[in-house]
Amino acid sequence: MNVSRNMANKDQKSLIERFLLILGILFFLMYFVLGVAIIFWQNMPIDMPQSYRVAFGLLLIVYSFFRFVRFFRKNQ
Repeated sequence: MNVSRNMANKDQKSLIERFLLILGILFFLMYFVLGVAIIFWQNMPIDMPQSYRVAFGLLLIVYSFFRFVRFFRKNQ
């Protein structure tokens, strides 16, 4: 009985851990959406050649997945 209670407490996340989980997911989505927007937004206020926009957008998308994987490996 006591062992199952300890396992249940270990699986539950504290309020701070839940907040950081939401924040990590939010930043993943922010970097991902920003990368996609830079690639596909035709009238972007910053004047960049198309090849640079695609490269920068892909860099942001790869970085977002890197953060996502690193964040969830840390939490396991």
